[in-house]
Amino acid sequence: MEATAIRIVRRLRDAGHEAYFAGGCVRDRLLGCPAYDMDVATSAPPETVQKLFPKTVAVGAQFGVIVVLEGGWEFQVATFRADGVYLDGRRPEGVTFTTAEGDARRRDFTINGLFFDPLEGKILDFVGGEADLKAGVIRCIGEPSERFGEDKLRLIRGVRFAAKLGFRIDPPTWAALRNLAHTIPGVSAERIRDELMKIFLHPTRVRGFDLLDESGLLEILLPEVTGLKGCEQPPEFHPEGDVFVHTRLMVSLLPEEVSIPLVFAVLFHDIGKPSVAHTDATGRIRFNGHETASALLAEKILARLRFSNAQTGEILASVKNHMAFKDVQNMRVATLKRFLARPTIADELELHRVDCLASHGLLDNYEFLLAKREEFSREPLIPPPLLTGRDLIALGWTPGPLFKKVLDAAQVRQLEGMLTSREEALEWVASHGIFLEKGGIP
Repeated sequence: MEATAIRIVRRLRDAGHEAYFAGGCVRDRLLGCPAYDMDVATSAPPETVQKLFPKTVAVGAQFGVIVVLEGGWEFQVATFRADGVYLDGRRPEGVTFTTAEGDARRRDFTINGLFFDPLEGKILDFVGGEADLKAGVIRCIGEPSERFGEDKLRLIRGVRFAAKLGFRIDPPTWAALRNLAHTIPGVSAERIRDELMKIFLHPTRVRGFDLLDESGLLEILLPEVTGLKGCEQPPEFHPEGDVFVHTRLMVSLLPEEVSIPLVFAVLFHDIGKPSVAHTDATGRIRFNGHETASALLAEKILARLRFSNAQTGEILASVKNHMAFKDVQNMRVATLKRFLARPTIADELELHRVDCLASHGLLDNYEFLLAKREEFSREPLIPPPLLTGRDLIALGWTPGPLFKKVLDAAQVRQLEGMLTSREEALEWVASHGIFLEKGGIP
């Protein structure tokens, strides 16, 4: 990718224009991190960029941005610009083309305002970004309140960069971020969702969680999570503290690589506890039905943040099922096999593991399920059924509600090894025919 990006810079330079690598790819280069996107900033106007390269897409020509398709890659080539007035807290009403320095000064943070000349191997730093990179500081370019006011998503981006890079946020930038946290609802749900995903998918997610909380952003974006503060739990099962402390601890115990459904199921698995909390006659705190209450609240949050239907379904499955793990050692074999065959079981197992480690610390059910999964791995957990509706019709049965009961009962016996062939299944139906036809399941 980099070799192709250098060719783009060279072609622009050969045509008499300034051109440099810009933004995140320069930051990542200086940090020794791989760059997944390589953007180019240039003095060439958009129409000139389109003439110089055979394959382009004018995704943001009004803002001076042209996508160049070269060597199987996509590169954003943007004309140096100064932004006009921001009226919607997202993008400027218009732009004027400017110099490299002018372009750098309209960017968000100093570490993102650097340019790199790949032909001469030189850094162009008009905003002090190189020094902030070395010092590990997130600092707005210019007046922080103005930068955040221009594009309110920068409030979350500042948190994300600080968490991801392990940097501290410069005090004036932090003060402005906290003062303006209440304005974040002006950003579209989709943009907020995407930033939250980036924060919680990264291995530094617990640092992101803390910064979101300390800044006030978490209370605005996920009040259901901050609402867990002060929701006390029985100390014999939860010595770690209240539900908020428990949830944060679970986030910290997750492995480096997680799925989106897993990490958000962890965040939301107990959010229904405050609504069902009560103290029984013995003085013990109880949360009966909290998994159902949590799933209902989680569904509203996921709709609010525009999560996909597929992601929502997977998250809700883990939230709804997380209390079923306490009963796994008492399940009959057929029930256990169906439990382990669920498509979300990998995430559910990991949620259960960190749920236990963040509370009482007992992993007996988790280890039991791992052993059973290994034991059952020699054959499909849910094999093709030995008996079908066609078989019942062939035996003279009339299709109706009883069909499902009989077929389910046959599958249970199949899963438990009581029926091992189609012939045995047919014989079982025939030998219990009258009893089955009356609705009894032997």
